[in-house]
Amino acid sequence: MIFVTVGTHEQAFDRLVRYIDELKGSGVIEDEVVIQTGYSTYEPQHCTWDKFYPYQKMVAYVNEARVVVTHGGPSSFIMPFQVGKIPVVVPRQKKFDEHVNDHQISFAKEVQARQGNMFVVEDIADLKDILLRYEELIEAMPSEHKSNNARFNEQFSAIVDEMLK
Repeated sequence: MIFVTVGTHEQAFDRLVRYIDELKGSGVIEDEVVIQTGYSTYEPQHCTWDKFYPYQKMVAYVNEARVVVTHGGPSSFIMPFQVGKIPVVVPRQKKFDEHVNDHQISFAKEVQARQGNMFVVEDIADLKDILLRYEELIEAMPSEHKSNNARFNEQFSAIVDEMLK
């Protein structure tokens, strides 16, 4: 399953919602797709969707998903990190009237540069290739980038072990 979330920002993110729906409708995406559309005006024809899901349902979808596609808001792309997943981040852009400025692009690119464990998609046409090659791209990542959770758990365990000596 692919889970897509556009967050709760009051501007539409039709560009992402429509593109995912078109990929599903044309058969490029074979997985089931669930989209949280927020204030988008486009209504998907080929995907399961709702404007907003309760938080616990969002957590369940993130846990269940093979791929999580999010906008560039930190709370949305941090959630997949928490369960050891590599998010695909499509930042909202001012030129498409999706946000008031391009801070999501800047922030997502900075996190990607520092952490190396997410995919940032500025050109929506690049999303198709990332979705089709997702597992291959993750396999090509250096192992230290594949899971912040694993790294955190290792470091935390070492700290606890040291304290208990």
